[in-house]
Amino acid sequence: MEFAEQVKSSVDIVNVIGEYVRLKRSGSGPRYVGLCPFHTEKTGSFSVHATHQFYKCFGCGAGGDVFKFIMEIETLTFWEALKYLAERNGIPLPKRSDLADDEAKKRGGIYEMHEIAVKQFRDLLFSPAGEDAREYLKRRGLSKATAEEFGLGLSERSGQTLARIFEKQGYAPDDMEASGLVLRRNDGSGFFDRFRGRLMFPIHSESGKVIAFGGRALAEGDEPKYLNSSETSIYRKSHVLYNLNRARKPVQAAGFSILVEGYMDVIGVYAAGIHNVVATCGTSLTNFQARSLRRHATELVVNFDPDNAGANATERSIPILLEESMRLKVLQLGGGLDPDEYIKTNGTDAYLDALKNARGYFHWLADRARARLDMQTPEGRVAAFQFLLPAIQKMPDRLERLSVANDVADYMKMAPGIVLDEFRKAATEKRGQVTRREELSPEATEVILLHALLDNAEARAEIAPVLRELKVVTTLRSHRIMETILRMIEAGETPSYSSVEGRLGEPDKALMISLVFADDTLTRDFSTEQAVACVRKLMMEERDSLRDDLRRRIKEAERSGNMEEAIRLFTELSKLERGE
Repeated sequence: MEFAEQVKSSVDIVNVIGEYVRLKRSGSGPRYVGLCPFHTEKTGSFSVHATHQFYKCFGCGAGGDVFKFIMEIETLTFWEALKYLAERNGIPLPKRSDLADDEAKKRGGIYEMHEIAVKQFRDLLFSPAGEDAREYLKRRGLSKATAEEFGLGLSERSGQTLARIFEKQGYAPDDMEASGLVLRRNDGSGFFDRFRGRLMFPIHSESGKVIAFGGRALAEGDEPKYLNSSETSIYRKSHVLYNLNRARKPVQAAGFSILVEGYMDVIGVYAAGIHNVVATCGTSLTNFQARSLRRHATELVVNFDPDNAGANATERSIPILLEESMRLKVLQLGGGLDPDEYIKTNGTDAYLDALKNARGYFHWLADRARARLDMQTPEGRVAAFQFLLPAIQKMPDRLERLSVANDVADYMKMAPGIVLDEFRKAATEKRGQVTRREELSPEATEVILLHALLDNAEARAEIAPVLRELKVVTTLRSHRIMETILRMIEAGETPSYSSVEGRLGEPDKALMISLVFADDTLTRDFSTEQAVACVRKLMMEERDSLRDDLRRRIKEAERSGNMEEAIRLFTELSKLERGE
């Protein structure tokens, strides 16, 4: 597809993936590494190649080009990923619409309906009809600028506004229902708005598209207090964190994220100038959400509300965050205040100091255990450790688990021997842990030749004609890759990573990735002379192989008494050894 190739050649995969994953350059070469966003790991096995514009995880096997990454990370179809990248990079979309498949068109309509809803809600909030809602925001200390930045709005109380707009604009009934913004009447006579008379909080995907809403009740007796969008083809509650679209860069810059409970907490902390803050969308924290945070920073402070519900939510979150290799602290603010209220009462500096002094998660858990159990008895102390054990077991690193077990024993004044005995009995390795795949070490000759053929026009012109004549190429592990490249050159094509990869089967695609990502020292100071030397090495191997074959055939001819054939073969051998 010409347009797809145009987009692909116009974007830098390192910049695109860098929006989602903290990448560091590996040496001085074109390789960047980070923690894989698709599985849990402590040591980065995720690599991005700047020259050839693709990524590969050597832990879980995920890999592909920039389209594949956006499709996987944002849960998009190919067309949606293509459209997203084109729009982000100012590339006009083709006028024809046949590029999009039916699923992409349907999802595109749902995105459009959400954009219509955002505008409708925002306009109503800042109209005369939104006076009471604006007064509520004022009492909560939210400025108009902050409300506009977060796209806050107000849903009309009659429950007919969106349904009428969608019908007027010609959206199909099934698509309207699939949006989750309107509900079908029981008698089948039409639709009504899901959100009515509520303060509206748009929920964005990580890339910044509006995909859902949270609505807070404003009138007495309206239940529930918060009503969230139902799941749709563009919104999965367990996959989304509120404000991550704004917070991901600040999280990377700060080196840690702050996890709070609600929309207003996020907005209050963010408005105070602390931008590395996110919240779940009305659900318990999930592993997917934890991985989304870990992609940007491995450290996190949990700052849920100090009431029982907030403490219980913190307790449930700790094992999940530990399982995803997060370095974790817990902040419980004084005075029974949530983060938004604490900042308004004590100021931003006081909140920043509280963040710096947040305690290790096991101290917080130990205090919970002390409050529940009688620590004066051996039974109570063992029960306390049993309470802490599930969280400790979720830590993927065995040595770190043992270290924490020792810290908890000391903190709770328990005998280390008892703690460690109990720990060893119950400790199990993290379920579902992804083991690093074993990769065969690529041959230096094949690595250099592949880079020469793909990256260096001068070397390619010098070595390709020779390689085409060498039979020894068929003995290389990468022979199908090399043969594909040589055929392309012979046909007048200039090979590139993507054009070659598209003509290979899966085993050879994997091999090509391992060759491209081989030790940077092999290709850091790459030169045509290196490539020519590798070809000479193959020529010598071919000559040695031919020599051995002639000697074997001479012996066979002599044993069978065919002296004429033996003499002929000996003459060939003599010419070969003289270099004729």
